[in-house]
Amino acid sequence: MSTSPPSSSTNEDQIGNGLHVRPGKPYPRGATWDGIGVNFALHSAHAERVELLLFDDAEDAEPGATFELPEQTGPIWHGYVMNLRPGQLYGYRVHGPYDPENGHRFNPNKVLLDPYAKAIGRPLRWDDSLFGYDVDDEERKDLSFDSQDSAPYAPLGAVVEETFAWGNDQSPEIPWEDTIIYETHVKGMTEQHPEVPEAQQGTYLGLACEPIIDHLKNLGVTTVQLLPVHAKMHRRELLEKGLRNYWGYNSLSYFAPEPEYAANGPASAVRDFKMMVRALHDAGLEVIIDVVYNHTCEGSHLGPTLSWRGVDNRTYYKLNPDDERYYMDYTGTGNTLDPGDSYVLQMIMDSLRYWVTEMHVDGFRFDLASALARELYDVDMLASFFKVVQQDPVLSQVKLIAEPWDVGPGGYQVGSFPWQWAEWNGRYRDAIRRFWRGDRGLNGEVATRIAGSSDLYERSGRRPFASVNFVTAHDGFTLQDLVSYEEKHNEENKEGNEDGHDENYSTNCGVEGPTDDPSVIECRERRKRSLMATLLLSQGVPMILGGDELSRTRRGNNNPYCQDNEISWYDWELNEREEKFLAFVQRLTKFRKEHPSFRRRHFLDPADESDGTGDVLWWHPDGREMTNDDWHDDDLRAFGYLLRGLDLAPDVQGRPRRDDSFLVLMNQGDAPVEIELPTETNELEDVHCAAWHIVSELAGDLNGAGPFDPGGVLTLRPHRVLALRAER
Repeated sequence: MSTSPPSSSTNEDQIGNGLHVRPGKPYPRGATWDGIGVNFALHSAHAERVELLLFDDAEDAEPGATFELPEQTGPIWHGYVMNLRPGQLYGYRVHGPYDPENGHRFNPNKVLLDPYAKAIGRPLRWDDSLFGYDVDDEERKDLSFDSQDSAPYAPLGAVVEETFAWGNDQSPEIPWEDTIIYETHVKGMTEQHPEVPEAQQGTYLGLACEPIIDHLKNLGVTTVQLLPVHAKMHRRELLEKGLRNYWGYNSLSYFAPEPEYAANGPASAVRDFKMMVRALHDAGLEVIIDVVYNHTCEGSHLGPTLSWRGVDNRTYYKLNPDDERYYMDYTGTGNTLDPGDSYVLQMIMDSLRYWVTEMHVDGFRFDLASALARELYDVDMLASFFKVVQQDPVLSQVKLIAEPWDVGPGGYQVGSFPWQWAEWNGRYRDAIRRFWRGDRGLNGEVATRIAGSSDLYERSGRRPFASVNFVTAHDGFTLQDLVSYEEKHNEENKEGNEDGHDENYSTNCGVEGPTDDPSVIECRERRKRSLMATLLLSQGVPMILGGDELSRTRRGNNNPYCQDNEISWYDWELNEREEKFLAFVQRLTKFRKEHPSFRRRHFLDPADESDGTGDVLWWHPDGREMTNDDWHDDDLRAFGYLLRGLDLAPDVQGRPRRDDSFLVLMNQGDAPVEIELPTETNELEDVHCAAWHIVSELAGDLNGAGPFDPGGVLTLRPHRVLALRAER
């Protein structure tokens, strides 16, 4: 079926408004301005013809000019239009069969966004005409065909000029072992900051402001990881509830930055993003962006026709082999992109390279990355995507972080990604949360995690920094909520509190939610410090959830993806308690940077058979090394580890590194524990220890105590982490 709107297209060399049309080239894909005109190239293997629509203004209900792309080379439709300039708004109509049962959903009544659009010239405006089928046909649903013209409402692309005054901008290239990631949201971090100019609050330029950069530098992080900045779509049903797609995991474009974060309207989005990156680089901070190549915003078979679905549904999406009307859904969003198709894979790679070469980002965090390993249907770490990334001269040089799971069968792949990749270590998160909640029988698991998770990464030749350690992230509780709520409270998402994970491995210290009880508050503050200290003293790459340093609460909402309001925005007005915790985190990141023992390039060596020592010695409160039986003692609530620091592996430049010997002690129980301190260190050359000094950054109530004699006894309070330095 194919019913088209009236067409004003022409194949003549010249059309209205003095625009000259030539055959153009099939590459590069997208709209490319060369100073004289614009080359348009669109991939559609199953289309019958393609029309290019040029709009004079974002408010126009119909295009000012329409013409057919004059040539098809292979699956690429292309044409070159003379006398066009950057800022030109455009879209496509793609003609072909409307046959959903065989995977085709062409509908030329729908104006489509170019999958390669580098800027959004007009955001989507919701209307029934955006659907390829008749939404009122309850019987046939998506098998019906809708003939309404979506031109007044469809999102439009804009031609961009890619030149920018980068100056001497270059990546800070922070070594993995020195990296501290800060996960944040462009709008959430800046929307309520009192020192960010009002016009720049919630924008890219707001994140580039001096007070924000000063905060990041003082906090001691090295790398800013932004929640999705690709242009997104707000789901219709959310808007009808008064909610919005705040997080941004609903991509409308893989090349265009989100226009809502532009300080001066959509036209400035590309420039503003580049200015933000340049400012962060000038401050020595890396920029990583969260990318969503596993699915698009078009949703299930009942979703709108905005771009890929109408351009070539069979090519872009994984269809159900038993019924091609439906999609394979490994993402929980209704569809899954098909990176097994060479042109889809090319789109993903072109997008990644664009964000590195043109937008100067330093790496990527891949949402639901296991979906990219499904060439057919099973997860395959030898899939084409990983092979292409490995050999790419640009992408193989940037930071690559996988969220190593999806919602499909066999999707949980922590520890299985190729050696160039780091991974969000979900096993680290769960073990550390449960340990500090007080769960028993986790000492061995926790020891493995804080030592870098060699069981997951060493066998494939990877290093400790393959493990991105985190306790909290954008999804789930904040750190403050992790110690304040035992149950999720997602009622404001208007889904009956049924969304979000039910198991959070959290505690409330005796009161659910806010309280004025001093004992509860003190318990929460102690647990927060223990969780943060464990994170920053673990081998691997720590990731701090933005706002945790501010004791940010989301009122127990563990899935605020739709809360573009005070629930998600950072509150910068801190009380004395919150100021103290911020200072604690700042001191702790500084301590980590000063002591390479806690950010090693290699996994901790086990005890050597000849001299009995190793990089780490696990310490029992009774004043001896832990035994195998100790690791299986569920009644053992406290233990520690002694780190050898004198003979560290050299840095990447080959320079020798030396550090002090440290003893880290942890008590997860509800009662104080007496711990007998070692009489000597586990160093190879000089094991002598004259005294043990409490590390001031973790001293807390023990500030000023000590030094402690070797072999002496120290009482460790409940839910407490403490570190001591050996005096030689």
